[in-house]
Amino acid sequence: MAANSFGGPAGQIAVMHDEIVARRRWVGERRFLHALNYCMLLPGPEAQQLATYLGWLLRGPVGGLFAGGLFILPGFVSIMALSVLFAAYGDLTWVAGLFFGISAAVIAIVASAVLRIGRRVIKNKAMLAVAAGAFIGIFIFELPFPLIVAVAAAIGLIGGRLRPEVFNLITGHDESTAVDDADVLIGDQDIALGRPSAGRALRVLVIGVVLWFGPVIGLIAVFGRSSTFTDVAWFFSSAAVLTFGGAYSVLAYISQEAVNTFGWLEPGEMISGLGMAETTPGPLIQVVQFVGFMGPYRNPGGLSPLQAGVFGAVVATWVTFVPSFLWIFLGAPFIEHLRGRPSLTAALSTITAAVVGVVLNLAIWFALFTLFAEVVEHRRFGALIYEPVLGSLNLAAAAIAVGSAVALFRFKTSTLRVVGVAALVGIAYQFLVA
Repeated sequence: MAANSFGGPAGQIAVMHDEIVARRRWVGERRFLHALNYCMLLPGPEAQQLATYLGWLLRGPVGGLFAGGLFILPGFVSIMALSVLFAAYGDLTWVAGLFFGISAAVIAIVASAVLRIGRRVIKNKAMLAVAAGAFIGIFIFELPFPLIVAVAAAIGLIGGRLRPEVFNLITGHDESTAVDDADVLIGDQDIALGRPSAGRALRVLVIGVVLWFGPVIGLIAVFGRSSTFTDVAWFFSSAAVLTFGGAYSVLAYISQEAVNTFGWLEPGEMISGLGMAETTPGPLIQVVQFVGFMGPYRNPGGLSPLQAGVFGAVVATWVTFVPSFLWIFLGAPFIEHLRGRPSLTAALSTITAAVVGVVLNLAIWFALFTLFAEVVEHRRFGALIYEPVLGSLNLAAAAIAVGSAVALFRFKTSTLRVVGVAALVGIAYQFLVA
């Protein structure tokens, strides 16, 4: 199933629903929606967490590990191969053309994400103001993404108490109208996976934290605090808890830090990494693997560049996805107590509104550094202003971006097909100008 999970979280969840609920009848409709609503409240990739949750329902913790792990594996293998290709052979004409076309198409894809996320919560002036504030904060004043999330959550918690009709906008999927069939393996009935308890929760928490931070401490012991591997581990550990609102929300934070703070990537390379994640199976947040590969590849220490890149990619993937398993195994037994609380819904709604502004920042940032060879930065009174040099506009990249946007918005073409055609056009263009 994971190998067919293209199309982002919506497509991946649809595939799971078709296979598990409609065809195989392992889980009933109500139980599926119940699990999905919980996963929507969590940081991290909701489709991968849903796969883990369903595996836990069916076969306990071992089932959850297998389901969540196998959901990640095809994308991990694919992006590892593409990362090696990009790093080692990126100067070849066809490889350069491949990523040229993908990068241009990504502009339209991220713009589509802005509209898709915005439709969920930008339903009143308060949410529009939150989105606008988040955009100005991150694009012009370079405020850190964690701060934006924290402020949005605080506004949501307060606003949810004072004006719930304004802030309680994400209500999840309606389970009340779902009817479970009699022959499904797990429907509305109680499941025999044990009662939730503080003792069990503590054991799960300890194991999860050890698995999460144990390797990080080991890296510090072996390579030191200033090592690129240590930076990768700490950075993506923090990013793992900030992915409210989908992977696009945290990509701006990853881009900002990986390009401007750590210097692991050039702006255009981050766009290529996102294109890889868009065209491979598995969760979109798998783009962290590419960033984790390129940073150590260019700062290998005592290893060869290829060894360092592969090791860095494994570290980034590990610290990104271990928390997702932890949230499920820790919280799933208490789901009935967490689901539907108005305060959580208001906080999530406001965070998602802020994410709209953050993803808009990402779309504009990608467009500037993909379409223009020269972008001048001006800093005035603490603000950062980007000025593209109009004469450096790449007309071919602009044409691919516009064509991709028309295909997505006008003809509703699938993301995979849009990226595939853009890649072929990019390759053809590179051979023409070579």
